[in-house]
Amino acid sequence: MQLFYNPNISENDTSFNFDKEESRHIVKVLRKKSGNQLYITNGNGWLFEAELTLASMKHCLVNITSKSLQPKRSFNLHLAVAPTKMNDRYEWFLEKATEIGIETITPIICDHSERKVVKTERFEKIIQSAMKQSLQCYLPKLNAPITFKDFVKQDFSGQLFVAHCEDTERKSLKSQVKPNEDYTILIGPEGDFSVKEIEQAIKSNFIPVTLGETRLRTETAAIVACHSVTFINE
Repeated sequence: MQLFYNPNISENDTSFNFDKEESRHIVKVLRKKSGNQLYITNGNGWLFEAELTLASMKHCLVNITSKSLQPKRSFNLHLAVAPTKMNDRYEWFLEKATEIGIETITPIICDHSERKVVKTERFEKIIQSAMKQSLQCYLPKLNAPITFKDFVKQDFSGQLFVAHCEDTERKSLKSQVKPNEDYTILIGPEGDFSVKEIEQAIKSNFIPVTLGETRLRTETAAIVACHSVTFINE
């Protein structure tokens, strides 16, 4: 099964036209022909089965033959992760977190962040590609970058965690996660959160946690947190 993504398709549609770029990909790269079946999602949970009725590199038309709303997970995971110095590492995190399962991602700019400017256009494409590859119908939401200070001032529901490496009292994330709840987890930059940021997080009701015995890179820590929450909820 190969999954296509287009945010413009609606559950009320009976047919759908692909744009020129997507049409060229369908015909020239994938070599699809009239009569072939396609699977499409709009990223909002809908899975559409469709028959290709017109196959042209400039214009592909499908008739929707069936549709179904896929079930959501019983919990929501929001990872707020500081940008890495090298973009490819953050892109790796986005790809793997999407494959594992995640609802929301927010880049947070911290005191020790080496990268202060974040462009999210390519990040969005990475997430879309990973969603299709892993055959999921819910596109994770990528928020605009925000400073750590402003992020922790927001109202959150569910369990709140801040993962850091300071030699202070911390609990294992796995021991604290309760199944079937919402989670917001803060992951710091290569230089970790500053002491001030950790104090701010705790004042905002984030529980300090550890992700294991070894010191992890930012992107690795984020994946460990993502997998831990998903595993406990299986």
